[in-house]
Amino acid sequence: MGLLSNTVSISQFDVVGDFPEGDLAQWVGEKLAEHAFSSIENSAEELALGWVELDDFQAMEFSDPSSWWRDDYVAFTLRRDQRRLPSALVKGELQREQQRFLAENPTYQRVPKDKNDELKELVRNRLLVRVLPSPSLMDVVWNLRTGRLTFASVSTRAMDDLTDLFQKTFVGLRLVSVYPMQRARLVTPDALQDALAAENPSAEGSVMEQIRDNQWLGSEFLMWLLYGTTNARSDYQVTCDGPAAAGESFVAYLDNRFLLTGQGNEGAQKVTVVGPQDRFEEVRVALRQGKEIGEATIHMEKLEHQWRLTLKGELFQFGSFKCPTVRIEKGAELEDERLAVFYERMHVLEEGLQLFDSLLAAFLAERLGGQWGQRCQQINQWLEPE
Repeated sequence: MGLLSNTVSISQFDVVGDFPEGDLAQWVGEKLAEHAFSSIENSAEELALGWVELDDFQAMEFSDPSSWWRDDYVAFTLRRDQRRLPSALVKGELQREQQRFLAENPTYQRVPKDKNDELKELVRNRLLVRVLPSPSLMDVVWNLRTGRLTFASVSTRAMDDLTDLFQKTFVGLRLVSVYPMQRARLVTPDALQDALAAENPSAEGSVMEQIRDNQWLGSEFLMWLLYGTTNARSDYQVTCDGPAAAGESFVAYLDNRFLLTGQGNEGAQKVTVVGPQDRFEEVRVALRQGKEIGEATIHMEKLEHQWRLTLKGELFQFGSFKCPTVRIEKGAELEDERLAVFYERMHVLEEGLQLFDSLLAAFLAERLGGQWGQRCQQINQWLEPE
């Protein structure tokens, strides 16, 4: 589902590097057109990758600024078309070609390797032109004011495609994942920055090293929130920047789905707990066995509005992020409606992320403060069998 859908899985990046002088939005549009998607429908090519317009995956001209430039936002879509050949079909066609070659060359008992490779290529090319490519569409919204880019996918392959094509398109710029420790730095007040740095064993390391060495952030955050959920702590306040006013109250809790991971005698183990929880007994049993919460569904409520997301703790990606439904007044013109949907959708999405950041900030304030040892004792006591 795309970014304009009420439910979408997202990953986020910061755009860093040397920005050009002058009109940044105009430059972005020109570069998108230079690296726009090119169809492979009438060719034997197996893969095509490029940019298309947000509202029309068959439009790739980027000639009308209103199609991609909206105030502080640049919005577009990464389109990936790929032909996929069933292996059984390729194998059957190759066997027929091998039999034909041996019939025409009776001195051979088997097809030579070089000839076999040639036949494989022949078969693939012949079949590829008969198979329509399957398109994949992943929306991108780049906030030029904040430098934050939101991508409608959590697939590793899709994120690799995005970062590679982005750097080819916008030379001098690159995408840096908003990984857990980076997100923690952004929401932690100055007074606690030194304490946060002291918890980071890879402060000078690469992004991958900081992700690997700080997996405690996701697991401890979800454990903290689980304890709060089961011990009558669900009210929090907005403390981070965004659409909601500072100091507004909201509710947050865990429910519905948990993925717990750990190591056993035979390697990695996973336990999935699904469905509304009462006393979280299955989750607590897994935690007592040494497993950690790797993913969990977070619910957030502010007044009558509700958000729900599945946090992937290792990378802080947001799966199945459901926001309040966007409703547009009847009678609006098509163009006005399209823009209204976009702006309202960005509002509720960014508000949900603001609530999440405020929740993370509340955890870090306690985690980095002087009372964390006492909280850990309370959590351990709660985990004990009743």
